[in-house]
Amino acid sequence: MQKQYTSQDFTNGVPPKWCQGCGDYAVFKALTTVFARQNIPKEQYVVISGIGCSSRLPYYMSTYGFHSIHGRAPTMAMGIKMVNPDLSVWVVTGDGDALAIGGNHYNHIMRRNPDVKIILFNNQIYGLTKGQHSPTSPLGVKTKTTPFGSIEPPVQPIPQAIATGATFAARVPYTDMELLGEVITAAAQHRGTAIVEVMVKCAVYGDELFDSLVSSGAKNAHTIVLKDKEPLIFGENRDKGIVIDDFEPKIVSLNEVNRKNLLVHDVHRNNANLAYMLSSMPFPEFPLPIGIFRQVGKPTYEEALHEQEQKIIAEQRQLGLLDIFTDRGTWELKGSV
Repeated sequence: MQKQYTSQDFTNGVPPKWCQGCGDYAVFKALTTVFARQNIPKEQYVVISGIGCSSRLPYYMSTYGFHSIHGRAPTMAMGIKMVNPDLSVWVVTGDGDALAIGGNHYNHIMRRNPDVKIILFNNQIYGLTKGQHSPTSPLGVKTKTTPFGSIEPPVQPIPQAIATGATFAARVPYTDMELLGEVITAAAQHRGTAIVEVMVKCAVYGDELFDSLVSSGAKNAHTIVLKDKEPLIFGENRDKGIVIDDFEPKIVSLNEVNRKNLLVHDVHRNNANLAYMLSSMPFPEFPLPIGIFRQVGKPTYEEALHEQEQKIIAEQRQLGLLDIFTDRGTWELKGSV
C-alpha cells in the first residue's frame, strides 16, 4: 500500500536560508505540497539545481538531489532521466542560471522534450551575487551593473520556451499560492518537458520590480488568469477583454463588443502561435497573462530513444568499436604526401 505523504515528509529539517520576504519560500512550500499529493514513492523524486539563490532548494528537500554546475542543470536532469526513466526528475533554476550561461541548454531541453519538470524562479535580478542586472531585468532598470538604466531588452522565458518547442509552458506570480499549486500539479502530471516560470520577488535587490503585480487588486487589474476554453477577460471590474484585430491582440471594453468575439484560450491547441502571442504581450501596455499557456502531448525523448534501441536490437545490429572507426566518412590516403 502506497504511503500517504505530507509536505513535511519532503523537508529534511534544515531551515531554508533565504532573505526575509524572498519569494523562494512560497515556491518551496508549493513544491513540497504538490510532491506529497502525487502517487509517487518518495525515493523516486530527484531535484537538480544549478547556481543561484533558487538553487539552494535541494539542500532543504528530503529527496534525492544534486547541486550541479552553473547553467547545466537541464543536462544533468536529462542524463538522469535517460538512465532511469522511472524517476520523477525536477530542475530548479533562476533567470540568470537558466537564461544566461544556461541559455543554450534551456533551448535544447525544450525541443527534445524529455519528461523533466523545470521550475524557473524569475526575480529579474542577480540576487546571490548582490544585485547585478540579469537577462530578464526590465529595460531601463537601475542596478549595480546598470547604474544609468539597462539598455538591453529583456529575455522572455516563456515565449522562448514555446518557440523552441515546449509542450507545457506556464507562468505564475509567487503571491498566488492557489494558482501556483494548480500549475505545478499540472506540470507534474504532464508527460514531457514542463516549464513553469514563477515570478518571485528578491526582497533586497528587486523589491520594486513586482509592485504592480502584488499590490491590492493587481490580480484583476494587471493580470489575466488563463483558463482553458474560457474567454480572456480582465479588469478590476472584469469589464475588459482581448480580441484579435489584424492578427494583433487588442484590448476592448465588454460594453462595446459581443462576448462571443473575445479571444478564447485553448491550452491544447497543437499550433503554438496563440500561446506564443499571449505569452509575449508587452506589459504594462497589456495585462500579464498567468496560468498555463500550452499543454500538448508529444512523444518524449526517452520514448523515442527506447524505440530506437528496440529497433536496433530487433535488427541484431550491434556495432563494435572497429565498426564505428571504419564506418562511412573514413578514407584511405594512398601514395606519398
